Amino acid sequence: MVVLGCTGSIGVNTLAIAKKFALDVEVLVCGKNIKLLNEQLKEFNPKVVVISDADDIPSVNHSNVFAGEENILKAIEDSKSELVVNALVGFMGLRPTLKAIQSDKKIALANKESLVACGNFIDSSKIQPIDSEHFGLWYLLQDRPVKKMIITASGGAFRDWDIEKLHGATLADTQKHPNWSMGQKITIDSATMVNKMFELLEARWLFGEGKYDAIIETKSLIHALIDFKDGSTTAHFAHANMQLPISYAIDAKMDASILKHIDLLEVASLEFRKIEQERYPVWQIKNELLNNPNRGVVINAANEVAIEKFINKEIGFMDIHKTILDAYEAYDIEPKNVDDVFAIDAKIRKELRR
Repeated sequence: MVVLGCTGSIGVNTLAIAKKFALDVEVLVCGKNIKLLNEQLKEFNPKVVVISDADDIPSVNHSNVFAGEENILKAIEDSKSELVVNALVGFMGLRPTLKAIQSDKKIALANKESLVACGNFIDSSKIQPIDSEHFGLWYLLQDRPVKKMIITASGGAFRDWDIEKLHGATLADTQKHPNWSMGQKITIDSATMVNKMFELLEARWLFGEGKYDAIIETKSLIHALIDFKDGSTTAHFAHANMQLPISYAIDAKMDASILKHIDLLEVASLEFRKIEQERYPVWQIKNELLNNPNRGVVINAANEVAIEKFINKEIGFMDIHKTILDAYEAYDIEPKNVDDVFAIDAKIRKELRR
């Protein structure tokens, strides 16, 4: 396999599964965590390594190291692997997704922005989702009429905060996720609920037109539910561990033991909450966005710029919502092709940064 984002939590779990099933890891791609990368190189000995910064090449303990986006794309194209695990963060993950499809490879996709920004121009038949929510929907789907697909949210770092205090929330505050530890950007996206809106858009591109929604489940033990037309609802319960969906990306008929079952007696109770617009203002455009999914590129670009500004202390936490909502109103544009996606993204980033 080819693993993009090998030192992040998804990459680490992917390599754990590769070890469990004695799979060959042909290419490793990572950002700045050279220390962890070197540990992985000792164990997996890939043929090619690609990192983000050429200045770090001398620090990598490997004889075949490259840097930058073009070398990621070349490594994908030149690889003999049939599976590419894309766990890169942000819009930078889109070109590798497109290259993998062009190279006729299967993609285990955790890079949300690929489908959010470019879903209309991506062949979803090449994609096996490894986000737990989309994996849950895939796992539950049967040949029965569906009324609605539902994914769950944790609620993020501020689900229990006094709403009045959100305007003063700091970057450090956003990182205090109630259920687990993730990367900086995705934890901010969880706090704003942008992450869940993106996942609904992904579901729309993966599973087609239909009704989609999300609710908060505070223990993160249910990842997806499907309301069938007959009045029944089926839920996907599992511990929040990426090794389960990654295993199925490797083998759709997986019959090995991957996780321990949830002990419902230990859980005792579950709590569900509505996603409220007052706490998560971006949620007000959720339905309109699902009806106009090609505008995901606008939302993604605005979100990434807003997060940059928030991290740099140029705007407050709630201004992330405002930046996204203002951009959605200002840029009523839809891409007609892949080139348009990149052009619109560049235009919005340039103007919002200015």
